[in-house]
Amino acid sequence: MTTGGAHSNMTAGVAFLAMIALSAALLAGFFGALHPALDSFSHFRIHLSVLTALLAIPLLGGSYRLQAAAVLLFAIACFATTTSALPRLWPQQAVARPADRIVYTLLQMNLRFDNPTPKKVLSLIGRTNPDVITLDEVSGMWTTELGYITGAYPYRILCPYPNGVFGVALLSRRPFAAGTAPHCEPRGAMATATIDFGGTGVDVAAIHLSWPWPLEQYWQIGELAEPLAALGETAIMAGDCNAVPWSAAVRRVASLGKLTVMPSAGPTWIHRKLPDFLRRFAGLPIDQVFSKGAVTIHSATRLEDTGSDHLGVLVEFSLRPDDREPKDEHETALASSGSSTGPRG
Repeated sequence: MTTGGAHSNMTAGVAFLAMIALSAALLAGFFGALHPALDSFSHFRIHLSVLTALLAIPLLGGSYRLQAAAVLLFAIACFATTTSALPRLWPQQAVARPADRIVYTLLQMNLRFDNPTPKKVLSLIGRTNPDVITLDEVSGMWTTELGYITGAYPYRILCPYPNGVFGVALLSRRPFAAGTAPHCEPRGAMATATIDFGGTGVDVAAIHLSWPWPLEQYWQIGELAEPLAALGETAIMAGDCNAVPWSAAVRRVASLGKLTVMPSAGPTWIHRKLPDFLRRFAGLPIDQVFSKGAVTIHSATRLEDTGSDHLGVLVEFSLRPDDREPKDEHETALASSGSSTGPRG
């Protein structure tokens, strides 16, 4: 055997071992319900699938061809389970917009506790003019900045986190339902309010989960089991879950609240030192929106960079008019379009 041949065999052997290791990590992610350590692998399923396939393809021409072919098929099958969260160049249209109902908007943003350009965030809020806003990483700095838009969003609740950094907030231009009061869950991981949408009360929640195992995400979801179960029959919840939509963690949150996870808008997070274009195509889709009852979600669009390591997600939704008169809905639409326009950045 020549030196070149031996080197080639050694390279193939190392590639084979790496391919098997990545395959094991991929497989582990499908058993996240058994233990949160396994679920941690699920968040990187897209990346692991691509890397596994890239290692398998060159091995198809060598002595490991059968194993490589099997692993390649496995990687493709794993990748197929993530297609709903793949990057898109256009808004995700989930359900056609109704001609006879008001379409409301919800803006979900992880603000980044030390965002160097907070005015970009306020400008984005002014331009998108959402009905309700769910926010994460609401630090002391953001308490001050959000005070500047109190006139446009007078109905609000800010929930501080013990470390003063990772709080959540809920802002609305529509009033809280009569006889209700917004509230924060322990440790500031969730804010809930019943908001009056043209006569219909909808429970709206903002949530922010910690990082996956070995950090505290798993037990934090358990701590939120009661408030999740207490959400009303019609509800919409959004937040930075630090978990992908197919993970056991997100499925557990949805199950506890009897919620449905919205089709992902695509990758929303990447390390802040990496460029925005890379976030949009190689980031993690960890900002989730959940709903139930009369809420119908129509679309979800990722917005421009505002200085955070997350992209904002603008969601369009409507309410099935089970208990509303068309006249009331028409009047609410006119009031919405003709009243306060909010700040312009």
